[in-house]
Amino acid sequence: MQVTDPSDEELLTQATMAASNSYSPYSGIRVGAALLGENGEIILGTNVENSSYGLSMCAERVAVFTAVARGIRKFKKIAVSLSDGSGIMPCGACRQVLREFGTDIVIVTRDKTGKIITFYLNELLPHSFVLKGENNE
Repeated sequence: MQVTDPSDEELLTQATMAASNSYSPYSGIRVGAALLGENGEIILGTNVENSSYGLSMCAERVAVFTAVARGIRKFKKIAVSLSDGSGIMPCGACRQVLREFGTDIVIVTRDKTGKIITFYLNELLPHSFVLKGENNE
């Protein structure tokens, strides 16, 4: 899907729709993510749980891994939403995976009142860890 510059609301709508595909039989928490690549493409992800809990995967990481599989490695924003449209913050593991691709990625979600809130990744993961490599310093 090519989109030039979707609004935060549009990205959250996409994330909410992605959450409807969640496989979450254990927690019942349906999460969706809409990752905006620098090229304008929106890549969707949803959480996938497993009986062996450690093998479960968050929506944000599914979106990032799908983007990388498509050759997209520069991201502008990621919106994260529950299936009912309410907000949820990325977990620490998802923040670290996003960090691999930059610190200026914008995180979009909703607060408890439903208002859209945004953060830069470096605000949510200060003093982050990264090895020197292809995309890093």
